[in-house]
Amino acid sequence: MTDAQTPPTESELTAAEAAAEASEQKAVRLAKREKLIGSGAEAYPVSVPVTTTIPAVRAAWGHLAADETSGEIVGLAGRIVHLRNTGKLCFVSLQSGDGSRIQAMVSQANVGEESLADFKELVDLGDHLFVKGEVISSRRGELSVMVTEWQIASKAVLPLPNLHTELSEETRMRSRYLDLIVRDGARQMVRTRALTNASLRKTFAERDFLEVETPMLQTIHGGAAARPFVTHSNAFDTELYLRIAPELFLKRAVVGGIDRVFEINRNFRNEGADSSHSPEFAMLEAYESYGDYNSIAELTQTLVQNAALAVAGSHVVTWADGTEYDLGGEWDRISMYGSLSAAAGIEITPQTSVAELQKLADREGVEVHLANHGKLVEELWEHFVKADLTSPTFVMDFPVETSPLTRAHRSIEGVVEKWDLYINGFELGTGYSELVDPVIQRERFVEQAKQAAAGDVEAMRLDEEFLRALEFGMPPSGGMGMGIDRLLMALTGLGIRETILFPLVK
Repeated sequence: MTDAQTPPTESELTAAEAAAEASEQKAVRLAKREKLIGSGAEAYPVSVPVTTTIPAVRAAWGHLAADETSGEIVGLAGRIVHLRNTGKLCFVSLQSGDGSRIQAMVSQANVGEESLADFKELVDLGDHLFVKGEVISSRRGELSVMVTEWQIASKAVLPLPNLHTELSEETRMRSRYLDLIVRDGARQMVRTRALTNASLRKTFAERDFLEVETPMLQTIHGGAAARPFVTHSNAFDTELYLRIAPELFLKRAVVGGIDRVFEINRNFRNEGADSSHSPEFAMLEAYESYGDYNSIAELTQTLVQNAALAVAGSHVVTWADGTEYDLGGEWDRISMYGSLSAAAGIEITPQTSVAELQKLADREGVEVHLANHGKLVEELWEHFVKADLTSPTFVMDFPVETSPLTRAHRSIEGVVEKWDLYINGFELGTGYSELVDPVIQRERFVEQAKQAAAGDVEAMRLDEEFLRALEFGMPPSGGMGMGIDRLLMALTGLGIRETILFPLVK
């Protein structure tokens, strides 16, 4: 049997039926739109005479007892999420953008027979509706507006999804606007993200950091080990890269005398997408002159803990599944080599040979592409240690081979002063004592170029302009980077696509 002859599955029939029903409803609603316009009314007026909002009315008059009146006349608008037409009295539930709702009661006694008939004929679920009338409490004690005037504020020509049925993940991701209409959690995430960003900026301001903006289009990609997106500038007739990190430009700012600098930005990495990775994501990076990886770890802990206070009112946050997670106190700091040695049951040091590490990787079934000492150590550490890190933990002191922008450790040969912060088993951020020696930085870039020539698509490119900036002198500094989307994951327990308002989907 060919594909053309294969009978449709039950799910395909359901989808087709839903599409046909939506198309039919659209036709009916478009006819109502035409009738509205033909009658001299407006289906999409430029404005309606609102005097207040649904949340404001609830705050002012939520105390009304059943059958009590306020004496206050209001004009407000919202989206219709419930509609019941019964005889001479219609009940409408209006929803504001924050999810607050209020009942509107449209009665023939108050609006007239003709107006009520028009209401029943022309108004649908999903429409934005303006109503004017007195704020009252119904006989059942529901806060309401007893309508004397009504007007369509925006006619919806497609029906809303069933408000009593949970949207599929596919619909939530592709049609986030529907998710925002029907689901409290989606609306709350937008507010949580805004509170988080405001908290980050507040903490930085209290420490005299300045927020700057750096280029998204770059002639040389750098600042991270990642595969870039490539584009072309017609104006300059040159290949450009979407930013994978703002690091090299923020360090130029430090060279120029902006001693404490940060940026909340969009980064783009042409890599895989999963529950903790997105090709486009929000990143925070900050650099502090005369700091190091210890001072920047303290700053990062404060940033995260203050964000938790802003969002949850406590260092203990409650995740979507009900789990309570404690972000308070002083966070653990462990050594990468020490924790790997303890977990593997053998001593592993910066001097352990590639052959010995490869033997261990083969024994454990750990595959490492273009293996060197640093990559083997990091992959083995992830295999043996990562999953057991449940409480907030700074993993300190990384192999030099995998950290080309980081200062060599002040007392341990073969490692650099770098940490990664892990929250409940996933990496939240990273911090460095920054490499500011232009001679050593050039050597590191040259080594990266060799790796790129050998086929490493994530290796950095030699950036002569950045090296020139370093040659003018960059003060000793600490730097950090943290994914904003991942910070939201730590605060809410949700996957990365839930934390992004409009995630990229295929």
